[in-house]
Amino acid sequence: MFALSILGALQAIGAPIAASAATAHNVVLVPGAFTDKSSWDKVAHLLREKGFKVTEVDIPMTSLEADVAATRKVLDAQHGATVLVGHSWGGVVIGEAGDSPKVKALVYVAAFAPDKGETVQALSGKGPPTEGLKAVHPDAKGFLSVDPAAFPHVFVGDVPAAEGAKLAKKQKPISGAAFGTPATVAAWHLKPTYYAISANDLMIPPQAEAFFAKRMKATTVTIPSSHASPVSHPAAVAALIEEAAKGR
Repeated sequence: MFALSILGALQAIGAPIAASAATAHNVVLVPGAFTDKSSWDKVAHLLREKGFKVTEVDIPMTSLEADVAATRKVLDAQHGATVLVGHSWGGVVIGEAGDSPKVKALVYVAAFAPDKGETVQALSGKGPPTEGLKAVHPDAKGFLSVDPAAFPHVFVGDVPAAEGAKLAKKQKPISGAAFGTPATVAAWHLKPTYYAISANDLMIPPQAEAFFAKRMKATTVTIPSSHASPVSHPAAVAALIEEAAKGR
């Protein structure tokens, strides 16, 4: 009883609590490149129905440093143990921000998971360009976007065409320079890690995702999904996040 009262007091004042001390009731969701935080809406809804406190991070995508700062700000506002989740580019961000003492576990969803010193640019160049990568083009300021005509197919080809077209109109460009910024933390060395591979991904090769998952020794599931599994297979993604929250 005394221990519970101390825990409650710490939570009330927002003090950091050891991530391994309890089941995580907070989930922080970081979007990937070419999307905004609404790409997590379906997953967030399912998790809230199960009683989780869910926050979707609005990262600026102007640089890795800015995206990490936005994520750390959200993490600092959490009370108690938190599962930090990243989709696609968001995997790079959670690898940097995931060393927070509030983070109980990391969940990568069709995501890059660089080690210290690695960049997305270098990792993407280890094989032939995917169909999706071929559809990525820079603007005059060096920000990258997916060709809107190709987006529904290469990014989220397993939802109705109208939904894919709507997502294409909402896509958020990312600074090309961010892809060349080396990782400095790689928190997956420090925290329990989970990975959802998208078996039909046309943006990141599924083989690369399997490599990341194996290298991290992650608890891994494979979803028969496009790159945007939080949109097309939200129940499967939410189930993995819940598993991470419970430490299974």
